[in-house]
Amino acid sequence: MAANSSPCVLLVGGGIGGMAAALALARLGLSVELLEQSATIGEIGAGLQLGPNAFAALDALGVGEAVRSKAVFTERLVMMDAVDCSEVASVQVGEDFRARFRNPYAVSHRADLHGAIFDAVQQHPGIRFHTSAAVEQLEVGDEGVHAATRDGRHFRASAVVGCDGVKSVVRAKLLGDAPRVSGHVVYRAVVPAERMPADLRWNAPVVWAGPDCHLVHYPLRDGEQYNLVVTFHSRDKEEWGVTEGSQEEVLSYFEGIHARPRQLLSLPTSWRRWSTADRDPVAQWGRGPATLLGDAAHPMMQYLAQGACMALEDAVTLGAAVERCGGDLPRAFRLYEAARVARTARVVLSVREMGRIYHAKGVERLVRNSLWTGRTQQRFYDAVEWLYAWRPEHCLDDARAAGIEN
Repeated sequence: MAANSSPCVLLVGGGIGGMAAALALARLGLSVELLEQSATIGEIGAGLQLGPNAFAALDALGVGEAVRSKAVFTERLVMMDAVDCSEVASVQVGEDFRARFRNPYAVSHRADLHGAIFDAVQQHPGIRFHTSAAVEQLEVGDEGVHAATRDGRHFRASAVVGCDGVKSVVRAKLLGDAPRVSGHVVYRAVVPAERMPADLRWNAPVVWAGPDCHLVHYPLRDGEQYNLVVTFHSRDKEEWGVTEGSQEEVLSYFEGIHARPRQLLSLPTSWRRWSTADRDPVAQWGRGPATLLGDAAHPMMQYLAQGACMALEDAVTLGAAVERCGGDLPRAFRLYEAARVARTARVVLSVREMGRIYHAKGVERLVRNSLWTGRTQQRFYDAVEWLYAWRPEHCLDDARAAGIEN
């Protein structure tokens, strides 16, 4: 690889987090080599939710308006009891919410979010995107990094950022720990709007909370489609991975819920099955000229819909740290980690607790249903202030709180 006048950073993983990091670094004048193991560019999955913190990050990366143009802006967030069809909680995300958090709450097809960021990556002259580039060997030293791919290509750079997901090869090199297979299985599908029951075509992410299971639906692409997600505690020993699913398995886990939400389980013609995993938070993600980002750093389950949001925040914070440290990448990486470790750990642990709340049964279900009775909208907003009020201009503040100065 030819020498460059500016530092070169190797990013492993071309998903949402990797491409966002590429934009954040390239906008500072760094040269970026982005390695994606897949032969084609794209995202598997269906919908995702974008909180105000995600839009703040997307705006900082220069792609906020492109994402907004294809997103669906929801009216509220709803939790329903899947056993008796009662409403447990409803959070309005309209004008008052936007005024409080300076951005909307929206849902998007994962491919639309990925595509908007990829368009910006393609247009940036400082980023080179390599497909079919599965990293098999990685060397990290004080003078830089060297990666070798399965097909024999070699890449040398000043630094490396692992953006390569739950089974990160970069994390394996740096930390060597194993992911925690949760035992929670997620099925995802997209159905045409005309197949959705008319009385459930709500402009809202709706959670139907049941015993050891839950179901989510919300509109996509101007309401032409609906994202459908079901989650259950598997009765079998699971291994992390993505496979084709079966309607029979889904139905077997939702026998105890009301017919109104249960009817949705028969709508998809095909399902994708995720056996999920996360990791216990750690205090440091990297060493020297190497660090981690997104699911490689802090994989989390889906119960707060914050996986992509946290990766976007990571990317913006990484760029801010590099700028603050004047291009000293090892120092910048430690500053970035200090700014992100506590916040992302809080999300990982909060997600686990939210999964327990969603899947409550017996008396615990009754306690859950009483938690938000009579709560005002402002109290709901207060409860999520820590999560949704994140701002790029303050993204390094937690590093100072942790005693790390640039």
